[in-house]
Amino acid sequence: FITKIEDYTVLVTDSGAKFAIATDAKTFTLPSTAKGLVYEFWNTGADGNNIITISPAAADAISGGGLGAGVDNKDLINTKATAKKYDMVRLVGDGADGWIITKIIGTWAKEA
Repeated sequence: FITKIEDYTVLVTDSGAKFAIATDAKTFTLPSTAKGLVYEFWNTGADGNNIITISPAAADAISGGGLGAGVDNKDLINTKATAKKYDMVRLVGDGADGWIITKIIGTWAKEA
């Protein structure tokens, strides 16, 4: 795991990384989608402690994981009130429309 305590701009060269964060109200900003890029984000904070936001590039959406089709430039959020330690999401770049959720644990919501 790569532990982060501040907002972080994810790099293409981070593909394959598993990020852990236990700090509240932090944002991971994704690079523009590219086919095959993979990232995992893990909430390692106490239950009900962290809101984690994953923000795609303006032209990318985050889709799947039981949350339906994505909308460009809308964040994916591990909601604080329902957050549990070890909630996680795995995203894979499709290289065209954005990011596909291939694994999800816990309660995540899309930005309205």
